[in-house]
Amino acid sequence: MARLKALNPEEATGKTKELFDVVNSKMGMVPNMMRTMGNSPAALNAYLGFNAALNSASIGGRLGELIALTVAGENGCNYCNSAHSYIGDKIGLDAAAIEQARSGTSADPKINAALVFVKAILNSRGHVSDTAFEDIKAAGYNDTQIVEIVAKVSLSIYTNYLNIVAGTDIDFPKLTPIQKN
Repeated sequence: MARLKALNPEEATGKTKELFDVVNSKMGMVPNMMRTMGNSPAALNAYLGFNAALNSASIGGRLGELIALTVAGENGCNYCNSAHSYIGDKIGLDAAAIEQARSGTSADPKINAALVFVKAILNSRGHVSDTAFEDIKAAGYNDTQIVEIVAKVSLSIYTNYLNIVAGTDIDFPKLTPIQKN
């Protein structure tokens, strides 16, 4: 059960209503995560702006979704696992790639290197080792892409933590949660 209220878009007012209208026009709905964020128009606006900016990142949308899935799996965010699996499918990621990313792996060596780096970021709280940094560079990622990977991790941490704290009701096809060892 949700611990924070997910606002009804039809009852929203002011800046929250404006933001909900933008989301609805793009997605055809206002997901529960954003309805929960709407309790703070500043937080919702910040999320939408950060997310929109990352949509033009050089790492691309597919890698961005795989990173979001890895972060959600590592953090145990059931909402984000379900949402990003759904979105990943809609942008053409195959089921195997989605499932592997939920555990932080990929059959593609370059993508796998990025997801291993994502896990290093999370596990070290940003204090990645020189070896981890050398490995991501050796995999072919440049400085711009490394900054974008860190940005995507940061945005995903925000959504994971918000949804975990809020107990956001999942409004995407539900998946079996990742079991952490």
